[in-house]
Amino acid sequence: MLPSVSILQQIGLGVLLVVVVLWAVGLIRLARPGHHPAAAPGRPRSRRSRARLDAVPRQTGPGGPPAENVELTPDERRAFDDLVRQLTSRS
Repeated sequence: MLPSVSILQQIGLGVLLVVVVLWAVGLIRLARPGHHPAAAPGRPRSRRSRARLDAVPRQTGPGGPPAENVELTPDERRAFDDLVRQLTSRS
């Protein structure tokens, strides 16, 4: 025991040390590649995950709504091109 540190401070330091170690172990486990089954390449999907994907309606194609198409006037097209140029020049 350290003579200049109270017992409560020593307990607090011990608890803090345990929390830091658990946090570090958890962080290392999360950072490992392939720790999640869905992230593993070559692993087939389960029926359950496929059922979840089938529950989402298709957004385009034969089962979905028709695609929208809007014709722009030449002025609108020029303004859109200018906007795209401005946005791409910032990066």
